[in-house]
Amino acid sequence: MTITKYQTKPLQCWQKAKELRLNYFKSVMNAKRDGKLLAMVDSGSFLELPAGLGDDYIPFEGHPYGASVGGDPEFSQKCVEATEAKGFARDMCAYTRNFWGSMFLNEYLYGGEFPKGEFAIWRSACESEGKFYQLVAEHMDIPGYALDFPLLPGQEKDEDVIEYVVDQLGACIKWMEKVTGRKYDDEKLLKAANNHFESTRIWAEICVLNKTIPAPLDQKTIYTLYFPSVALRHMPETLAFYKEVLAEVKDRVANKIAALPIEQCRLWDDGIPPWYFLGLYRYLEQYGAVVLGSQYTYALHGAWEDYPDGSWGPARLPQERGMRMKTREDILRAIAILYEEKPMIRAMALPEIKSRQLLRIVQDWHADGVMMHSNRGCPGLSFGQVENYLALQKAGIPTIIYEGNAADKRELSEAQVLDRIDGLMEQMGIKKLAGV
Repeated sequence: MTITKYQTKPLQCWQKAKELRLNYFKSVMNAKRDGKLLAMVDSGSFLELPAGLGDDYIPFEGHPYGASVGGDPEFSQKCVEATEAKGFARDMCAYTRNFWGSMFLNEYLYGGEFPKGEFAIWRSACESEGKFYQLVAEHMDIPGYALDFPLLPGQEKDEDVIEYVVDQLGACIKWMEKVTGRKYDDEKLLKAANNHFESTRIWAEICVLNKTIPAPLDQKTIYTLYFPSVALRHMPETLAFYKEVLAEVKDRVANKIAALPIEQCRLWDDGIPPWYFLGLYRYLEQYGAVVLGSQYTYALHGAWEDYPDGSWGPARLPQERGMRMKTREDILRAIAILYEEKPMIRAMALPEIKSRQLLRIVQDWHADGVMMHSNRGCPGLSFGQVENYLALQKAGIPTIIYEGNAADKRELSEAQVLDRIDGLMEQMGIKKLAGV
């Protein structure tokens, strides 16, 4: 078998992504000291909405913090045990247990006491999400606002749903004015929304470039790059960063600069990774197996759109779709539509739709196999994986499922995961590279 060797080099933007992440968590930590407006806002709850309250707004987004805690097994163990000691179940979302535990302990991963926001906003994206920030608001004794946002799987956007969401967002703005005593600025909302629209569209463009053979990016790198789209997508710094990433990845594609020096096979990843065991991706490199990405990293905050011709790709900006952006209601409507569409996310609600989408992704990104993380702490993303597995197997696509947890090390056997990977490689006829 002839093995092609590709040129590789470190991604220049990688370090900047790490700096953005660390600076963000430090800004959360120092918000009170610096006189900033800290709000407990989950990423699915219209992160840009409080931006109209002032340029000093900082969101404390719980999911990247919970994941970061998961990457520190010793501190994570303290946090999940503190949550479980309060009577909460071990099979709850580990992001939630890590965040709550850190809050109960009053210990912040990055130093000092746990930061306290001035208010909380959340929506019921899943069974854990609906209670995540409700308890945060109750424990911190701060005002809280819950948004109801129906996500209709596999359906065209529903105008009644859009109007329902727009009405709630408008009411939430009035509520924020009341609880903060600040006057809301629609121009600041527009700037934040436009940063969101463009940065998440560019993130989707970056993900599309990974269809290239050889792949310019691998999953472990993507995990670092996508963080700003989760916690900071409304910021101009995030938009500027993603423009840099896009330019660099385009250059890598043009010059055939690969994520791995040898690409023997291409894999799609399904689910949230075990953050404490990202070494599994290093292990895959011994086989020359590049992991292209996942719906989690591509679509959680990437803006995608189904095009009229049946294809799909990065979502057009509201202005490109003929949407007015003059009034507050115009802006809120554009925001609601963007959140409502998300074809990759909506597909996860029904196994048969997600199966069709996985088959489409495998074809479009030229994947040779799929690995699935059955995350015991996230039934929403693990729902239907058995059906998905069977659909992929029926289509002749080598697939494995391994059990674990995104941020609770007690739930995963590293040896079992590596054994499953070895089995997948054997099924695909891929051998370890000599000298790796």
